Amino acid sequence: MNLDILYNKALNSDFLTIEEGLFLYDNSPTSELTFIGNEIRKKNQTAENTNKVGWIIDRNVNITNVCIAQCKFCNFYRRPNDPDTYITTLDEYKTKIEVLKQFGGNQLLLQGGLHPKLGLEYYKKLFADIKKIAPDIKLHALGPAEIHHIARLAKTDYKTVLVELIDAGLDSLPGAGAEILNDRVRNIVSKGKCSSQEWLDVMREAHKLNITTSATMMFGHIETHEERIDHFVKLREVQAEKPELSDGFTSFIPWPFQDEGTDLNETSGVKNTVTADEYLRTIAIARIMMPNIKNLQASWLTVGKKIGQLSLHSGANDFGSIMIEENVVSVAGATHSFDATQIQDAIKEAGFTPAYRNQEYKYI
Repeated sequence: MNLDILYNKALNSDFLTIEEGLFLYDNSPTSELTFIGNEIRKKNQTAENTNKVGWIIDRNVNITNVCIAQCKFCNFYRRPNDPDTYITTLDEYKTKIEVLKQFGGNQLLLQGGLHPKLGLEYYKKLFADIKKIAPDIKLHALGPAEIHHIARLAKTDYKTVLVELIDAGLDSLPGAGAEILNDRVRNIVSKGKCSSQEWLDVMREAHKLNITTSATMMFGHIETHEERIDHFVKLREVQAEKPELSDGFTSFIPWPFQDEGTDLNETSGVKNTVTADEYLRTIAIARIMMPNIKNLQASWLTVGKKIGQLSLHSGANDFGSIMIEENVVSVAGATHSFDATQIQDAIKEAGFTPAYRNQEYKYI
């Protein structure tokens, strides 16, 4: 294969094959790969937004720490009979929402566990109750793994679950639980979750209902480079299928596996070996392989300020949230933090203009 030919295909927003993407990922100099990624970023943004980098204020709230999936990269979950399990109460939501508003935010990122007793009726009531407390709060809630779990408990289909949750107050669907969309990998690191196909099928249904969604990738554990590239191809295929009036995946967020205290590390010796160079290459190749997903978010939470800033010159155009509360990757070694001033300063230092946005990636 010829790098220059592949560069031209990428700059034309052509879909590269898995083989072509793998060749680029493994052989292109980092400076050239990130240059191409950055050029595609600029093409995906309108002229007036080329220098803007999005950010948002929201709050992560874990609905429960009970989860029967028992993923090997997560040391946050508890088994149903563990003594320190919890389900967040409505009074606790009230307090958390008050703090969120004090910070100037209006969105809750609600992450569930796969709780064996929390089904569709529970989530419908929870969403409706939160909207009664704070009608202006946006609920960016659950994810394909939870939707699949809820559908199984209710013995119904994904569309029914999504429609009823929308009616109860769901505003958008995070791309959580994707990890690597390859069943060889999932059977090792997250066997209790939905399959790759099921994750993708939930998102297909969400796009048909015009639900705003995102996509993610947790990498740097047991997956191969080819499996990373295949992950991108599967996401862009679902994006290409979306109805014309749907945004589909509004963004893609990749982050390195955080290994501290995880079962994957302690029982199998798997460590996060993602270097700064590899992270930037991954940002760039994601942009190259998925030209039909407009926004790419840098994970400063897991890679830190400096690498996050370099990501903005490698294909990323968003810095995500100040993360008022985050309980999963932070207990596995992610210790970086920003407040609203610091996140804007970091964007400015990188040579861009910070632009506050909503979950639809519209600048406010």
